[in-house]
Amino acid sequence: MSLPQDMLPVEPRPASWRSFIPGFLWEVFRRFDRRMDGAASFFVKHWGKSRFMVAMSKKAQYMGLENLFLKGPKAFMYFFLFYLIRDTILYIIIPIWFATMVD
Repeated sequence: MSLPQDMLPVEPRPASWRSFIPGFLWEVFRRFDRRMDGAASFFVKHWGKSRFMVAMSKKAQYMGLENLFLKGPKAFMYFFLFYLIRDTILYIIIPIWFATMVD
């Protein structure tokens, strides 16, 4: 026996992260993002990756790192350095900074 559609239990949805950002800050970000043709929202959405990094990640997945390097060593080095810098900031510098704030 099934319940009517209006009597089904509804699970509460978690609050969107946007609800934690004041409206005026959100509008400033949207104006900035429109000036950059969506690059800022893309950067945030893809966890700090540029369009170049996303494209190179896809190529690395289907070509393999060695073939990617042999195809374009200069592009591969940019890709590697961007990831190295991004990951260093995300996984080393920011956690250390937060840890020093707690002490």
